[in-house]
Amino acid sequence: MKLTKAVITAAGRGSRMWEITKVLPKALIPVYGVSNRAKVLIPIIDLSMGSLSKAGIKEFCIVAGDRHDVLEEHLKGSTLGKVSFESQREPKGFGAAVLEAEKFAGKDPFVLNTDDIAMTLGYDVIVKLFEKLDADAVFFMREVGNPKRYGVVEGTEEDGFMGHRVFRVTGVEEKPDDPKSNMVIVGLYAFSHRIFKALKDSQHSGPLELTAGIARLIKAGANVHGILLTDEVPLNVGDPDSYFKALSYTYEKAEKALKL
Repeated sequence: MKLTKAVITAAGRGSRMWEITKVLPKALIPVYGVSNRAKVLIPIIDLSMGSLSKAGIKEFCIVAGDRHDVLEEHLKGSTLGKVSFESQREPKGFGAAVLEAEKFAGKDPFVLNTDDIAMTLGYDVIVKLFEKLDADAVFFMREVGNPKRYGVVEGTEEDGFMGHRVFRVTGVEEKPDDPKSNMVIVGLYAFSHRIFKALKDSQHSGPLELTAGIARLIKAGANVHGILLTDEVPLNVGDPDSYFKALSYTYEKAEKALKL
């Protein structure tokens, strides 16, 4: 089924960037770009929505938190597609934020992007592979030295796609003490509507993690795949160190673009 919808989760409080996010939604934290032959600062959500639009996405649902009014004002009249909002007043986990978008998605598949990450490339790759495989879930992965901090992926390598290594995912686990691989999930996904039932069936008294829903999909025999990053760079504004790297990377790219 063709992907034309995207969900962007923007309900988190951004505690690791609190001196900024106490007054500005994390999705509006800027990185460098180029406009009219000059360096400019561009909110991270504008980068991700622009890339999603180029990959064929026409409708966006923003799952927002307390400062949804600031985001709504920023995105009013967006030329990138139709934008709607769902509210999550109290953060209850990444999976719970995704559940807020069930009415928007209906029975349609959708791309999922977190508000603090924009990929420099690859949106077209995840959309095309999802559609080709008629998958239930596809997401980007990267290899890291300390996987204990992330959602860890187990998988069996399959045929490559568009220059990327692809894996049939056989297991996922959130921040395990004993990781079974060094492959971890990056914050860009595509899902069929089956993820909503999987998340509901995974609900419990604590925060609901998205990996719990993905694990339940796998257990049910769903078609789940991971794409290993190659040239794509995740621009992350979610913590000070990652934000510094994102600013440095985008500044250098902007400088090079202006010299052409």
